[in-house]
Amino acid sequence: MILKPSLELRNVTRIYGEGEQRLEIFKNLSLTVRPGEIVALTGQSGSGKSSLLHIAGLLEKPTAGQVLIAGQDCTPMDDRTKTAVRRVGIGFVYQFHHLLPEFSALENVMMPQFINGASKKAASLRATELLKRMGLAQRLGHRPGEMSGGEQQRVAIARAIANRPLLLLADEPTGNLDPPTGEMVHQEFVRLLAEEGLGALIATHNLDFAARMSRQVSLANGALAAV
Repeated sequence: MILKPSLELRNVTRIYGEGEQRLEIFKNLSLTVRPGEIVALTGQSGSGKSSLLHIAGLLEKPTAGQVLIAGQDCTPMDDRTKTAVRRVGIGFVYQFHHLLPEFSALENVMMPQFINGASKKAASLRATELLKRMGLAQRLGHRPGEMSGGEQQRVAIARAIANRPLLLLADEPTGNLDPPTGEMVHQEFVRLLAEEGLGALIATHNLDFAARMSRQVSLANGALAAV
C-alpha cells in the first residue's frame, strides 16, 4: 500500500501587508514530507521558517498555494475544520515546552488524548509508555516545576506524539536548552520519531541535529533548496 504524504505544500506564497507595506516572505514554495521521514528546515533568523511551519500547521493561511495533510487539501477549510484537523492530525513542539504547571508529567501527556476522546485507562497507558521511552519513568508524577528543562521538553515531545498524529511540526525544539542537554534531547527526539513512523518537519539552527534527519532543506531569500 502506498501511503499518502504526511504533508504537501504546493506553490505556497506568504505575503504580509499591502501596497508599499507589502513584504514577501516566500513565493511558490513546494515541499513533501512522507510518513517516516524527518525533514530538517534550516535558515537564518528572519528567513521565514516559523511562518512556513505555521502554514504547514494550519495556523496561518498562505497568500497563495495549497496545504495538504495526508492527501487532504486543507486550504479552503474554515477555522473550525482546521482546528479539528490539527487536533487529530498534527503534533506541535515549540522552543518552550508550554506544559500545564498544575499537572504532572503523566497528566500533561494524557490531556490531549482526553480532548481526542480517549479513555482514562488508554490515555494513561499511552502516556506512561511514551514517557518511559523518553527516559522519564521516574518522573511520571512530577510537575513541570519539579523537573529540569530537558525533562520538561521531553514531556512536551511525548505530549505532541501522544495522539499518533499524521504529522509532527517542531520549531527549535531544543533551542532553549544548554548544549549537553540539547544533545541528549536531540538523540531521544529523533529516535522516538523514527520508532513512531511519523512524518516530521523540524526547524532548527543546530546543523549537527539537522544532519541526523532524513534530509535537509534550507530557506533563504524566499526559496527552499535541498542541502
